[in-house]
Amino acid sequence: MSLRKDGRLSRRELMKALSMCAAGSAVLGPLLTGCRDALDTPEVLEQRGGVRQSRLDGKPRFLIVVGAAGGASIIDSLLAVRASEAGAQASRLNTFPDAQVQGVAGSPFRAVKVSSPKLGSINVPVNTDQLPFVRKHRDSMLVATSVGTSVNHVIAQKRSLTGNAAWRGRTLQECVALQYGAGFPIPNVNMGVGGYAERGTDDSLPNHCFGEVVTNPSLWPLGLDGSKGLKDVPSRDVVALARQTRDALDAKSIFGQTFADAAALKRWNEQRGVGQPALEVQDLINRLNVLPNLPPRIPLSEYGLSSSPDGARLRAVFPDYFTDPVEGQAALAFLLLKYRVSVTVTLGPTFNVAVGGENGIANPPLAFDFSHNDHRTGQAFMWARVLGVVDRLIDLLEAEPFDTTTGESLWDRTLIYVATDFGRTRPRTADATEFGTGHDLNNGFLMLSPMLRGNTVLGGVDPLSTLTYGFDARTGVAQPGKVTSNEPDIFSGVLTTLGVDTSGSGLPDASAFVRT
Repeated sequence: MSLRKDGRLSRRELMKALSMCAAGSAVLGPLLTGCRDALDTPEVLEQRGGVRQSRLDGKPRFLIVVGAAGGASIIDSLLAVRASEAGAQASRLNTFPDAQVQGVAGSPFRAVKVSSPKLGSINVPVNTDQLPFVRKHRDSMLVATSVGTSVNHVIAQKRSLTGNAAWRGRTLQECVALQYGAGFPIPNVNMGVGGYAERGTDDSLPNHCFGEVVTNPSLWPLGLDGSKGLKDVPSRDVVALARQTRDALDAKSIFGQTFADAAALKRWNEQRGVGQPALEVQDLINRLNVLPNLPPRIPLSEYGLSSSPDGARLRAVFPDYFTDPVEGQAALAFLLLKYRVSVTVTLGPTFNVAVGGENGIANPPLAFDFSHNDHRTGQAFMWARVLGVVDRLIDLLEAEPFDTTTGESLWDRTLIYVATDFGRTRPRTADATEFGTGHDLNNGFLMLSPMLRGNTVLGGVDPLSTLTYGFDARTGVAQPGKVTSNEPDIFSGVLTTLGVDTSGSGLPDASAFVRT
């Protein structure tokens, strides 16, 4: 669904979006099931393998996953290596001229500055300076070095979320939704791609833990009500009566009688009878809608709809929300957390070109994997893209109260995890400034949260090889020379920081991640 050539959303298009909810589409199936599960008591969830929030402080914590698709190289950002540090091999490794690697006083982090008239062969200038971001957020930043187990995009993406099946194949998002999602309309919203959009393999989890897939963040809210947005629509009472009649006729039909005891049909009836009304009473069709009311192009008021109370602010912060998918996702992510719709949201760039931005290209082909064509400018462009969106999201979350009695902001209880597929190979032609790279298991992950042990690097980089080495997840002590896979450590570190009860999981102690 898209705008017409004249830029106006037609009544047919609005009805099509709205009919998604009324028809109970496959996309909304897990969503509506989640609404039903959200009504379960903590006792019921515990019997089904869940965790009672009373074991903590009873307050939710939030996870935002940013899928840095294609392989975001940590040595092209926060752990960059200067040529003077790499010895005789500096010219043949992915090192930077000393002047391009900026130090940050009192911090283990570094910041890269890259300027180029072109993005590879694309006539788009690249001007990246990571220093302002690092200075601003260093106290809530943690980098954990890593060694993965796959250089296949989809497999590696999924393993960055499951710790390589560290806990019965559950994703981080599913674990957070299990811990905090009861009572939230749509606990787990996933706008990622590839392996970032896949669900885990633990089918014993309640249905509300699994991600609700959203492909268009700007238009998706229009499908969250079965009758609003239609002209001359009957009253809610009449709609409810029509639904009751429909349900009664379905139950008496041959199909309904034949499969009356089928689990799938029972679940479907719960979705229609309990889940859908539970969504509609939240008025999410308006509260999550970033689109402005601009007749005749976007005639919301003609259909009894309105923009979110936060719409104007979000359009100012993310001006390309409609054409740049990542900006649109970030705007929706903020609303989902603010209005307590979700406890975890996944977003991130795709491999597709997105037009827009200051220079006409918002997203290059292949995202971070553009490094195959030109590593240096591809990494610089994409790191600026990811950090720019993260920076604006943090500003919004910091300004949003979570609990006025304690003075906590929404940011105080949120963790942003920049998940990535893998790292990039280190060799280059001697002194080359334009070079391509392949996939490499060796890398690191960026996390941001006031709950993390901020201004911290777990692990380190050997400047003579530019390869990262590991750390003890319990103590945080660096372990030079350790290059074995530590995917479960990263997985456990995120969950431990978020206060998820991991007892009985067999996960390693990851106390080193948490602010003390």
